[in-house]
Amino acid sequence: MSGRIRVLELRSVAGTGGGPDKTLLSSAAADNPDVSLTLCYLCNAGDTAFQIGEAARRQGIDYVEIRERGRLDWSAWQAIRQLVRERQFDIVHGHEYKTDLLAYLLAKVERVIPFATAHGWTGHSRIERVLYYPADKRLLARFPRIAAVSGEIRDVLVRAGATRENVTVIPNGIDPVVFHRETSLSAHVRDEFGISRDAVVLGAVGRLEPQKRFDLLIDAFAALLGEFPTLHLLIAGEGSQRGDLQAKIDQLSLAGRVRLVGQMDVRRFHHALDVFVQSSDYEGTPNVVLEAMALETPIVATDAGGTSELCADRVHGLIVPRRRPDLVAEAVRTTLNDRAATSARVQAARRRVETELSFEKRLERINDIYRELTSRKKSATSPT
Repeated sequence: MSGRIRVLELRSVAGTGGGPDKTLLSSAAADNPDVSLTLCYLCNAGDTAFQIGEAARRQGIDYVEIRERGRLDWSAWQAIRQLVRERQFDIVHGHEYKTDLLAYLLAKVERVIPFATAHGWTGHSRIERVLYYPADKRLLARFPRIAAVSGEIRDVLVRAGATRENVTVIPNGIDPVVFHRETSLSAHVRDEFGISRDAVVLGAVGRLEPQKRFDLLIDAFAALLGEFPTLHLLIAGEGSQRGDLQAKIDQLSLAGRVRLVGQMDVRRFHHALDVFVQSSDYEGTPNVVLEAMALETPIVATDAGGTSELCADRVHGLIVPRRRPDLVAEAVRTTLNDRAATSARVQAARRRVETELSFEKRLERINDIYRELTSRKKSATSPT
């Protein structure tokens, strides 16, 4: 145990979280002989939707939860410092503006190294866009090393003052053993949704928030319905736009064809689908695209964030410009009509997640940075 690098992964999130939380849970649950990892989440004391702790405990993860009373809770800061002192961490790894700041401050008062993964800045509140996100980018420029989940995010950090050599692009990864298609499940899952086995089903997964642009996906679906009379659309996820999206579905008289199915097991969900569609305006490196690649679901996606770095256009899926429901519809049409080309892309996508985008590969690259940072620290403190 003493020879392992001790890492505290810090994350602050509300509700059910998102893609980064899937990555953190997978990292913490992985068998990692070189790193001893503790996962610590900060969440609001009144957040009844927060359930990440339950998922962590089910997976046997070394997990600590700190409940905060408001945005600035001195007792939360004291609890984190006490945790750092008791467990003598080598590295504190932040994952969004709040924990990036905490990692930076902890490095000023404790013997730890700050590190961060930049997943992107996808919030839509004014205070995030005007204050928190610009401040976070400038702060990250002071870190000794940063992992960016896409080349686009790396370039944003460089423009904010980070040294390009200090920013490593490490896309999210996925476990191709855990995420694999079981053909026999498809009929059963469709039966659960009450959808006939010969229907054509489009699906999407994500938080029901403005940047996901599920409103445009519904428009694209409506444009295709006349051509594909058995078409259905299932959208899995929860969020602040549920009411608005349901109102749009009702307004277009699509209630029998478009459904918001809430949170569910993504692996099972994909077995009901003929095509997976991502309609986002903005992404980091979308886990939902990785999941579709691994589960062998044909992909249509917008060129948001690092999507096209994961899923090359006409190689692993069909990539279209953002905010163009007409082009989303056209890509879905092509996917459904040209089965041979679609099958080739699906097979290529599966091969990619088995090799370059495997979770094991991502973990190796993160561990390399942990080793570099701790080696640097030892060299700096060794007597000359």
